[in-house]
Amino acid sequence: MGPRIKIFLDSDVALDHLSDRQPFAEYAHRLFALAELGEITICLSSLSFSNLYYILRKLKGHADTLTLLADLKKLVRVSSVSESEIQAALSSNFRDFEDAIQHFSAVAEGEILAIVTRNKVDYLNSQVPVLSPEEFLLNQKSHS
Repeated sequence: MGPRIKIFLDSDVALDHLSDRQPFAEYAHRLFALAELGEITICLSSLSFSNLYYILRKLKGHADTLTLLADLKKLVRVSSVSESEIQAALSSNFRDFEDAIQHFSAVAEGEILAIVTRNKVDYLNSQVPVLSPEEFLLNQKSHS
């Protein structure tokens, strides 16, 4: 068995999974199932945890949101956001600053096969391939 595939997940896909947001949740659930089986490594930036908390606490409350995030943490590798990622995002030509931070966190993580997001248009300037969850899963299926 070769090295495990590493993907970087945008916050939107993690939110689809945690909130069972339809009709997108099916693909997000399948990604996390692959992570549970050890077939892929999902990287999620530290920024995503605060974004997810902010949104989920309005839907599920503080305590339930912390439980969801603790369970999420067990399934993912947390990619840091440091001064260099912030500086790169500030200097980039990304239209959305948060997406720029996510992108440069993925780049700093290294060995990322793809950034997986439902908002591919936000990553037009990406140095890393960008796939939708459905595209990634179809690609995985064709290689297995």
